[in-house]
Amino acid sequence: MVTRLVNLVFDSALPRDLAGFWEGLFSWDAPFEPAFRSEAGPKRGKNRLHLDLASRSPEHQAELVDRALSLGARHIDVGQGPPEEKRVPWVVLADPEGNEFCVLEPREQYAGTGAIASVVTDARDPERLARFWAAALCWEIGVREEAIVGLRPPGGRGPWLEFLATEEEKRHRNRLRFEIAPRRGGSRAAEVRRLRELGATGAHGEAMVDPEGNEFSVLSSR
Repeated sequence: MVTRLVNLVFDSALPRDLAGFWEGLFSWDAPFEPAFRSEAGPKRGKNRLHLDLASRSPEHQAELVDRALSLGARHIDVGQGPPEEKRVPWVVLADPEGNEFCVLEPREQYAGTGAIASVVTDARDPERLARFWAAALCWEIGVREEAIVGLRPPGGRGPWLEFLATEEEKRHRNRLRFEIAPRRGGSRAAEVRRLRELGATGAHGEAMVDPEGNEFSVLSSR
């Protein structure tokens, strides 16, 4: 693998409190983990990236929802309708800082992922964005549907990366973003050059953006 996915970073007004929410919801057992960084700016609009959480049974799904609500999450409507109407089998919540996430019903596709089923990115062109990240990470496309394209994690364990069709333009800096790094002994500079050839731009300091403007960082191989 040329590049590995290291972290999913949350910008946060109160990083310790937000980390405490997610730690209280479940213990992390995924190949990469969320990290929480101090950010004073207010959340503006719906996040471009969100987490889908996996469940093993309807009872486990209900347990996760109840636990999240007890820790400070709340129900939100992003177009699926109020929870009492049950128009969709998943449940949409927001964490204490308003970051959207879904608690999914059991799905065979996510049976081996661990706590996080997928990291979902809204995309104007899901196919194009999936091809970029597939090439960047050397992951395979595992699902290709009209509205969503998904990348299968190596070895089948860990969260999928999914790109969901939207008509909304990206307007603000993402509060959630990836940190990636070359494999041990690899060159960050060489990796930045390769990512630029694939369609990324930037690299002032550690910051780059993918073909739809989603920010990500390239770390050293240490």
